[in-house]
Amino acid sequence: MLESEKGDDLFGIFHCFTGTYEQALRAISFNMKLGIGGVVTFKNGKIDQFLDQIDIEHIVLETDSPYLAPIPYRGKRNESSYIVNVVQKLAEIYLLSADEIADITTQNSKDVFRI
Repeated sequence: MLESEKGDDLFGIFHCFTGTYEQALRAISFNMKLGIGGVVTFKNGKIDQFLDQIDIEHIVLETDSPYLAPIPYRGKRNESSYIVNVVQKLAEIYLLSADEIADITTQNSKDVFRI
């Protein structure tokens, strides 16, 4: 469906992205941002293994509340305050400070919503 709608006016977020590197590149080719949440902190989440190969300008943060709480809250009801755990994991992956991750991903979300 996205292939048939591809164009400069197509944009959005791939919610709760948990795909492969190849799928990430394909989503980005459709002018989509990758919504990254608690899964990035999971031992077997796998996206942490390639995310550093994706430019941070393609990433937005998501909580997916009440689901997919990050480590150390996995299995519990997720809440917005846990986003700091996702930020910290991305800071480790991208070798940036948590503040830089927050600033960049906030701007990315503003770009999507054109605010």
